Amino acid sequence: MQPRMNNPVMVAPDAMKAMGALHEAAKKGNIPETFLELMCLRASQINGCSVCIDGHWRIAKKAGETDERLFAVAAWRDTPYFDPAERAALALTEALTRISDREDPVPDKVWDQLIRHYNETDIASLILTIASINVWNRLNIATKQQAGFWKP
Repeated sequence: MQPRMNNPVMVAPDAMKAMGALHEAAKKGNIPETFLELMCLRASQINGCSVCIDGHWRIAKKAGETDERLFAVAAWRDTPYFDPAERAALALTEALTRISDREDPVPDKVWDQLIRHYNETDIASLILTIASINVWNRLNIATKQQAGFWKP
């Protein structure tokens, strides 16, 4: 399979700058980089973005994430590797990635768990991370970017 075109952020360099700025803004909370990468991995699994799946496990591993958590993130509800705060963030990740799957995309149950564990700055970081990875997934999927060529 060949890409349909270059990634749009390569065609429109200002878009790459904007995506980079969004990524940096998302890291302003107190959420560990390793966990933000797990969130990106989970959203990318849901969306089927091979480029981001391939890249985010590598970034997370390089940042110190464990194999157990990398392998289990797709089944986070059924594994002992995630604490309640992380579970709340992963629930938000899934809700914001699957926004058309339910009438109330982010139900109060998900939000209430989130605010038990995070302050507003951290929640902003989580939401910006989820939004950012979903944009990247859509750019890569639309243009059929290939996994394996970009290795962080």
